[in-house]
Amino acid sequence: MKKDNNLKQVLDAVDTNLDAYVDRLFDLLRIESISTDPAYAPKCKQAADWLVKDLKSIGFKARSIKTPGHPMVIAHHHKVKGAPTVLFYGHYDVQPVDPLNLWDNPPFEPKIVTCKGGRKQMVGRGTSDDKGQLMTFVEACRTWKAETGNLPINVTILFEGEEESGSPSLIPFLKEYKDELKADIALVCDTGMWDLKTPAISSALRGLVGLEFTIHAASRDLHSGMYGSAARNPIHLLTSILSDMRDANGKITLPGFYDGVPEVPKKILKQWDGLGFSEKAFLGEVGLKVSAGEKGRSVLEMIWSRPTFEVNGIYGGYTGDGFKTVIPAQASAKVSFRLVGTQDPKKINKAFQTFVKERLPKDCKATFHAEGGSGAIQLDYSLPELAKASTALKEEWGKDTALIAMGGSIPVVGLFQRLLKTESLLIGFAQDDDRIHSPNEKYELNSFHKGTRSWARILQALA
Repeated sequence: MKKDNNLKQVLDAVDTNLDAYVDRLFDLLRIESISTDPAYAPKCKQAADWLVKDLKSIGFKARSIKTPGHPMVIAHHHKVKGAPTVLFYGHYDVQPVDPLNLWDNPPFEPKIVTCKGGRKQMVGRGTSDDKGQLMTFVEACRTWKAETGNLPINVTILFEGEEESGSPSLIPFLKEYKDELKADIALVCDTGMWDLKTPAISSALRGLVGLEFTIHAASRDLHSGMYGSAARNPIHLLTSILSDMRDANGKITLPGFYDGVPEVPKKILKQWDGLGFSEKAFLGEVGLKVSAGEKGRSVLEMIWSRPTFEVNGIYGGYTGDGFKTVIPAQASAKVSFRLVGTQDPKKINKAFQTFVKERLPKDCKATFHAEGGSGAIQLDYSLPELAKASTALKEEWGKDTALIAMGGSIPVVGLFQRLLKTESLLIGFAQDDDRIHSPNEKYELNSFHKGTRSWARILQALA
């Protein structure tokens, strides 16, 4: 009963102090911490120092740590003997603001605006990605401390300053500080809700393999009148090979490709069916009507839980103005695979290269350039922390928590899994229309408010 009373006290305080939380966030948002531009390096340091000072003010042992790029912030609040430890991750750096003329308000002068329908939104660079998100957690911790004198669980915080510029310092940093960052579960806030009223936890992230390959035929470009049909056209060959990669039902024909691809549990598929997702609207927004891919699979299932093969670009021959009757000496393509389950990026890379080489005539060859690869992340649906966080979110939002997946990837989640041996819960309160990385970035005031309340509940639930 005391825990319930404590939580009510904390939630009431969040409601009472919301204006102060917004003011504090705006102070952080005014710092132009653009990580990709060296000219803003002092601003990135300023943001890191601001966070250290703020975390110290609520009882964390916090410090800023230099890296070859921008500083990392590590903070600890370990005062609950025998309680689990969570590692909370966010990033304080932001994207550039260009083109500046498309902003309705100066990007580093945050304000609250009222949109159609009466919803209030915070606008400014970093409101959603990721300063507004990370401060929901900080404010939840602040409120627990102010109201009860302690946190219900042990907390370690890691704030990165290079997420928007490729995280070049992150891997060596995690290797060096892995013992200090060990936790029972990681919490990653750089994600969003299903919709304005439905909380979500992202339980899966697809991996990625990227390759560029070139098919080489004749020793030089040829005149099509002199060599047409007699000489191999590498564009014909390339497109034929790419066409062979799919069968009539949309399945990928690469041998061994589906090794390690799991079927989504029926209860999760049923939940996805109940989300109200409109395939017609989803495709219609980009001018399409008919779904592609594997027959018998829903669009959500394909973009969240199935592997893909895509051709991202093809080039060869003459592509300039006018017309040139040439048979090119070579043709190239950029291709990518999205991976799920335990698919092995190296195995798929090798299998694709073999697939191409087996279809080449003796007088042609192929060269390959790998663009890197990473495996998929799949959270165990039976993970106790997943159930606890899902329940806490449902209690706050009044709707079942959607266990969604993400078609893309968040590299830090895989790094935590591989280097720290820690699974992650991806919980955030952003919306799809927050315009992150674009002019007029915004964050719903309700997301900030109820996001803080949600973290307050999750901190207790995980304890």
